[in-house]
Formats: sequence, structure tokens, C-alpha cells
Amino acid sequence: SSLRRRSDEWLAALSGAGASWRDGQFEAIEELVDGRHRVLVVQRTGWGKSLVYFVATRLLRDRGHGPTILISPLLSLMRNQVDMANRLGVRAVRVDSTNQAEWARVEGELAADDIDLLMVSPERLSNERFRTTTVPAIARGIGLFVVDEAHCISDWGHDFRPDYRRIAAFIRTLPAGVPLLATTATANARVIEDMQAQLGGDVATVAGPLGRDSLRLQNIRLRSQAERLAWLAEFLPVLPGHGVVYCSTTRDCDRVSRWLATRGIDAPSYHAGVEGREALEARLLANDVKALVATVALGMGFDKPDLGFVVHFQKPGSVVDYYQRIGRAGRAVADALVVLLSGDEDDEITDYFIRTAFPSVAETGQVIRAIEQEGGLTLRSLQKHVNYRQSRLEQVLKLLEVEGAVYRDGATYYLSGNVWTPDQERVERVTARRRHELERMRAFMTTRSCLMEFLTRELDDPASAPCGRCANCAGAFISDHASDDMTREAVAFLKRAYLAIDPRKQQSQGGRFPDGQRAEEGRALCYYGDAEWGSAVVRGKYAEGRFSDELVRAVADMVRTDWRPHPSPTWLTSVPSLRTPRLVAEFAERLAMALHIPFSAALVKVRDTPDQKTMENSAHQAANVKDAFDVVPERVMEGPVLLVDDMVDSRWTLTECARVLRLAGSGPVFPVVLANSSGKDDEN
Repeated sequence: SSLRRRSDEWLAALSGAGASWRDGQFEAIEELVDGRHRVLVVQRTGWGKSLVYFVATRLLRDRGHGPTILISPLLSLMRNQVDMANRLGVRAVRVDSTNQAEWARVEGELAADDIDLLMVSPERLSNERFRTTTVPAIARGIGLFVVDEAHCISDWGHDFRPDYRRIAAFIRTLPAGVPLLATTATANARVIEDMQAQLGGDVATVAGPLGRDSLRLQNIRLRSQAERLAWLAEFLPVLPGHGVVYCSTTRDCDRVSRWLATRGIDAPSYHAGVEGREALEARLLANDVKALVATVALGMGFDKPDLGFVVHFQKPGSVVDYYQRIGRAGRAVADALVVLLSGDEDDEITDYFIRTAFPSVAETGQVIRAIEQEGGLTLRSLQKHVNYRQSRLEQVLKLLEVEGAVYRDGATYYLSGNVWTPDQERVERVTARRRHELERMRAFMTTRSCLMEFLTRELDDPASAPCGRCANCAGAFISDHASDDMTREAVAFLKRAYLAIDPRKQQSQGGRFPDGQRAEEGRALCYYGDAEWGSAVVRGKYAEGRFSDELVRAVADMVRTDWRPHPSPTWLTSVPSLRTPRLVAEFAERLAMALHIPFSAALVKVRDTPDQKTMENSAHQAANVKDAFDVVPERVMEGPVLLVDDMVDSRWTLTECARVLRLAGSGPVFPVVLANSSGKDDEN
């Protein structure tokens, strides 16, 4: 047929002469272009789902139809796909929060019919400008609507995202006859059924076997972080080619990357808080780094066909999630290695993510009441009304906005007037499912059966069968432990993985702190409860009621040999407490002796306050300690001073104490604490 002939020509243009279609690829294109149907493609990573919508777009445009709108969840995915589209002669552009200056130009090009494929993030679908200006600008209407990583639509998908709930509503507004394509590599039978319902109408499903012949899987249990760091340092250099090391938190990404750098291994940290992520992706694509140490921010859609390995520093929360991530490797190489490391903290991290996945009824209720009371509130002003972290407030507002309870005009949120009731039954159902997924991940970690078969069986793949290549089938392909010497080096690194305490520069009511009133940069010995020192801090604070001499020596060593604040402190004081008046003061006295400088109890607490750890956002944290401290004037010395506390979270206590010390005539104030207790960090 002419469709097949033209499709073959575009396939050759993209993949080279002699390239052939994989099972199901052309059939999906035929359903979209000739049939104008709705198609769900569930195929393994690397099968070529993007090829389907790029070729379909090219063919539909050649027939005079309008451009494709592609819903894409990640900027890294969009960037990869713009490059691929250009190779097909498909003019692709993206509209997202990073390129607002280009929106007007894009609308003009849509009106001129100069764009073949428009990529948008799912939150664009609720954007008033997008609905009223961008979409109507499409001269010939939408030619094809594509939802990439469509498992995000489903409550049961491993990576459900609230913004994806907007898609079903948008689909209902599409004119009859607009073809629709939804693609994913990670969906079991339950997720497929849910996606079909969300996509609406009669959906043709193209599904294939999910086993990956190019991957060799091995699971390794190493309980401590030191053992896993040692394993990475010893064996990452011998893994084939270049790859990705996945960590569950941004904190671990940074720490693993720093450790590997000390061993001469170039493996930069990559997560939502890192600047220049596009440049880091380019370095990995160019084989200019051994690996990226990444959160799921480097996940769906990142395309490096020759990726030689994927290592997990901790196990993820679900088998399906794990399958999706390892699919980055072995697309264009015959032998890629996949290693799952697992440790003691894995389940704690996953449990945190499960517990915090949905805002509670109390949280949504308080936010709604605050907005109702004030008539409308910005995120910043809302923090003064409700005691929740900013990230949690953003999550609550996202849920309420997606479900139509609130709407945003500029930076201000208003109640919509719609009747809204929290769906607790859904929350409980999905949470129970998440806990079941965690149990299956535990089972995967310990199974003696084929690892690839276990994964594909969890995805309800009827073709699931032993792979003959994984460590359980064919024997381990790499050692399951590092040398004792390397492990000792990793322990020493963790004991010296000090943390900077950045000074607060902005006052809570706005404006910068005047010169001479803010703290200098400080140091924390460790993260609270973390490996090595963190557990000793917990013991000292809650079990023994006294911090050990070993912790005194560790902090003194940190100050003298690593940090060496300048100008050098000439005296030391501590943050006072009304509840445990001797705990920190006694530690500070011993630290002063170890550093050979005088201790002076220069600060006093003048009013009782709730524990700062109960204050969830900056507005409440600052208000809680404002004017809560004063000085004993005759005890304040003029020189630079170390300000000692056991914990730091918001930094407002240290900020307030530094302010009153400076106003009383002290020199520069350098905070030093045992542990950073700022809590878990979630990945976005």
C-alpha cells in the first residue's frame, strides 16, 4: 500500500537503509493514520514507541492534517525527542515553564502551520493561556494527540502523577476523528485496563513481550552504606561502557558522587536541585563521564542506546518501577549489566514516600479554610496560615487544583466554588497497593528464580520465561562484596562527609539582614540518624542523655582540619535550651576544651517555645524563635565565636542567636552542629 511504502521510506530516513519494523510498529501507525483510531502501545523500553508517533506525525502532516500534540513528563525526554524529530524532518517545539519567552512565537508558528509536533508537560493542559490561546492558534486543528509514559494516568501506575489526571478531561474535548496514541513500557493488566478507561472510547492495544535479551541482572545485598560505597568504588570502573547509578534521594546522589570523585571516578550528581542538567546529559551521551549518579529525574525517556550499565544504590519501591529504570540500558548493545544493591535504609525511604504520597484530609481542609477566610492566598502568604512545609503545600495545592477545588490566577489561589469531597477510599486503596508493591520488591531482592522472569511476570507478560543470562540463571558476573581496605576507606569518608550550613540572608518579614547581623557559613558533622556519626547522635540525645567523647573529638577534628573557619574563632558559646539545659552546653564545654578556646554561656532563652522541629515552614519557624533569645552582656566576647547546637533544620534558631550575639558586640558567628535534621528529601 502507499501507506506502507511511505512508512518504509521514513523508517529508512530515520534508522538507515535496510532497517525493518519491529512487530506491532507499523500496525500501530496504520491504526492511527488510516484508521484514525485510539491506540495504546505497551512495549518494552527500546522497542521504538517514539518512532511510531514521529512517523505517524510525518504521514498525517503529509496528508494535510494539523500538528501532533505530545504530552511528555520530563524535560530530558522532550530534549531527546526534539533532536530525533528533526532527523525525520518533523519540526518539533516544546512549551514548558523554562521557555515562557518563546510562547508567543510558538503560537504564531502554530497559526502559520509551521509546527509539526508540539510537546507540552501535562500541567499545560490546565493553563488558561494554553487552552484559550495556544490550542485555538492551531490552524488545522490537532492532527494527533499523544500521551507518552501513559502509565502515569493510572492510579495503579508506578509513577502516577496528579497532573496526568488532567489528560482524561482534555481528551473529552477532542473533536471526533482525532487519533490518539498512548505509550508506555511499564504496565501490568490492571494498569492497562485503567488506562483504556481513562483514554475513552474503543482503544486498540498493541502489546508485546517485555523480556530484555541484552540485560544481565544481579542482586546484591549490602547492609551498610559504607559497604555499598566501597562496592561502587571498586567495581564501577570495570563495568562496561558508561551508565547510571540510581539513588533514592538527592542527598544520596550528592554523597555518592562526592565519594566516587575521591576515588578518581567522574560520576556527577544529577537531580532536580542540580543546575545544568542538560549539560550533564550531554556529557553522558558523549561518554565524557563514567556515569551520572541520579534520582528518577533522569528516568523516563532518557535515550542513550549504548548505555552499558544501570546500578541501583538502593532498591526502588516497586518491581515495575525498577523494570522501567533498567530499561535505559542495553538498547543498542548486546550485553548490558544491571546491578541492584540493597541496604538497611531502603524500606525506610520507600515507606516515607508511601506515607507522604497523598495529602491528608486535615491538610486539604486547613488549606481550603485558609483560602476561604482570606478570599485568596499566594503560596508564600499561605505558609503563614498553615504549618506545612512549602513542598507539602505545593502538593496539597496541586491536588486541589487538579480536582477542581481551587484555581490559580497569577500567583494567587482561589476557591473554585465546586463542591469537593476528599476521596479517602481511593487514597487507602492506592496506598495498600503501594505497600503490596514494596513486598513484591522485597521478594524480588531475595528470589532464587530467574530475575528477568520475575520482572516480566509482575508485568503480566504472557511470554514471561527464564532468561538464561541473569546471575540466578547463569551465575554471578561480578563480586558481591568489596575489599576490606576499600570498605574502611568508605567508613572514613562517611565520618568526614561534613555538611555546609548556609547562612540565611533574608529576614522572614522580607529584606536582607543588615551587615553585621547574620551568621557566617557553618558546618554540621552529619545527617541526623545517618550512617556512622548520625546514629551516635541519636543515641546520645535520646538514649544516653550525653554526647560521647568520640563525637567531641570528631567535631573538633572537623573544625581544625577540614573547615578551619576564618577568622579563627577565639571563643565558643552554645544555643540554650529550657527543656534540656545541660545536653548541648556540656557538649560545648568539652568541645571548647578540645579546641583550646574558652567557653562562655553568653546566650539565654527568655521564653519557652515549641520544638522548632514541629514548625514545618519558614514563616512559622522564624516566628517561633523571634526574640526568644537574649545575651548576658558581660559574657559576650569581642572575637569570632563558634555557636554550638546539636541539631539544625530550618537554620532560624542559629540565625536568631547569631543576630543577638552580633548586636551585643561579638565578632563573626560560625554555627557548628552535630547533625542536620532537615528530614527526608523527595525527588521531583
